Amino acid sequence: MKQVLVIRGDLPMSRGKIAAQACHGSLGAYKRADKLKITKWEREAEKKVVLKVKNEEELYQIHELVKAAGIPHYLVRDAGHTELPPSTVTCLGIGPDEDDKIDKITQDLKLLK
Repeated sequence: MKQVLVIRGDLPMSRGKIAAQACHGSLGAYKRADKLKITKWEREAEKKVVLKVKNEEELYQIHELVKAAGIPHYLVRDAGHTELPPSTVTCLGIGPDEDDKIDKITQDLKLLK
């Protein structure tokens, strides 16, 4: 079990902003997961992986695949109070769900560094 947070790599976000957007994605997807998945994920140390995509189009492609697979997810739109214009899509929270189910969609994405 794991949760994956996919961040847009084309946005001018500070490390703190990226962390905040990842947190929004994590909590949003967590709230949409069923209790059995949450319980199993919590027993397995709540693994989280942060990945990146090149741009908004690639993020939406991943989003569509996640929706079609029935994986809990949350698309983050920034409120626009600090670094970005309002409603900028910044992050996609995926899971928690089975590793292999998520990996089928995200396995080619690179880690955010």
